[in-house]
Amino acid sequence: MGQFTDLKAADGQAIPAYLAQPKGQPKGGIVVIQEIFGVNSHIRAVTDGYAAEGYLAIAPAIFHRIKPNVELGYQEDDMTEGMSLKNAVENLPSPGVMQDIQAAIKQVSQAGKVGIVGYCYGGLLTWRSACTLDGLSAAVPYYGGGVTTPQEVARKPKCPVLAHFGDQDHWITLESVEVFKKAHPEVEVHVYHANHGFNCDQRGSYNAEAAKLARERTLAFFAQHLA
Repeated sequence: MGQFTDLKAADGQAIPAYLAQPKGQPKGGIVVIQEIFGVNSHIRAVTDGYAAEGYLAIAPAIFHRIKPNVELGYQEDDMTEGMSLKNAVENLPSPGVMQDIQAAIKQVSQAGKVGIVGYCYGGLLTWRSACTLDGLSAAVPYYGGGVTTPQEVARKPKCPVLAHFGDQDHWITLESVEVFKKAHPEVEVHVYHANHGFNCDQRGSYNAEAAKLARERTLAFFAQHLA
């Protein structure tokens, strides 16, 4: 069970983050990047799950610069609010929330090598982090909305990347995933018979089989690159 702490970004802004400690000596650090629904109970559970696997895990509050204490559910109203907050974050002057993610990387680097994993909008931010931030040894975007757009495909990752997609995802077409794969043969890409958000057990799109397999692959990827 983790607790909230404050990070200090490069511009001096204090950013809350949920920090979960492993038992014993950590195997490394993991930064968990939220969906558009905030650092809610699901993201806290995911962060706790990585701590249970032996990592010092942290989930920064990506929306804090726009609105503090965001914790949404998964109904239509929550989706609308989350999309609005995401758009506001995307419109922040550069570097925006990327400096908050950098601060989270620094915080858990005390545990050793650092990996990053993100879901939905967090998947997009994870891909950007892999391409632009320092101190990462591995990155795992889950169904990152926008990752397969031309602007994002043009980026080059600075660390090994494992990417998870669903073949029923109406936000990310299979055609665009194929374009991404061809542009990035160095990225390990897996496509599951699943919808967007398949990892989240609080969403109707949850797919237990796909979530289990993706998690196994993610843990093996981190074990390989954070050792």
